[in-house]
Amino acid sequence: QVQLVESGGGLVQAGGSLRLSCAASGRTFSGYVMGWFRQAPGKEREFVAAISWSGGSIYSADSVKGRFTISKNNAKNTVVLQMNSLKPEDTAVYYCSAAPEGGRLVPNEIVYWGQGTQVTVSS
Repeated sequence: QVQLVESGGGLVQAGGSLRLSCAASGRTFSGYVMGWFRQAPGKEREFVAAISWSGGSIYSADSVKGRFTISKNNAKNTVVLQMNSLKPEDTAVYYCSAAPEGGRLVPNEIVYWGQGTQVTVSS
């Protein structure tokens, strides 16, 4: 079965960095967009960043542009989110996601989800 397994979350001070990884397995993801969403307590799940499996297209939310970088390693079937200059408002559970290319990057159009990893940024 398809699995998206996140790792790399944790506690960091404001201004610090974290690197999240998502290991994808169970099918070929060619034609898919791999991405990250996050959900803070009491808030809706929101889009963070995404990359096409071919690597030709990258998308990111305005709130993380210039701070977060998404990349992909096809040989290892992993997607990485490098998060720099972290802010307390980045605190959330971060979810790896996969959806067919051509759709909207919104939660209800995501086909596969990981279990989530907690990121906590202290002030």
